[in-house]
Amino acid sequence: MAKSSSRTPGDPAADAAGAGVPAASQGQDPAPESFELALGELEGIVQRMESGALSLEQSLADYRRGAALIAWCRKSLSEVQQQVRILEADLLRPFEPDEADEP
Repeated sequence: MAKSSSRTPGDPAADAAGAGVPAASQGQDPAPESFELALGELEGIVQRMESGALSLEQSLADYRRGAALIAWCRKSLSEVQQQVRILEADLLRPFEPDEADEP
């Protein structure tokens, strides 16, 4: 498989593909710093792929990065949902006004 480093500098596809994805062409992509940054990176990947300006190799690399980001986001959401369940079970109760509070 061809590496993305085989592109020539100034290639619009290479420039567009590298925008916002600093380590996409390197082996292991870093985990996002936050859920919001992961979503932003996913949006950029979708825009680049929809533009049709990417080579087949870069499209595949972006697809793989997108799949990894989706998995990371799902895991992150699952962890937050579990924390909310724990909080709801331990702390949150239905609101029931006391009769003494009514005028």
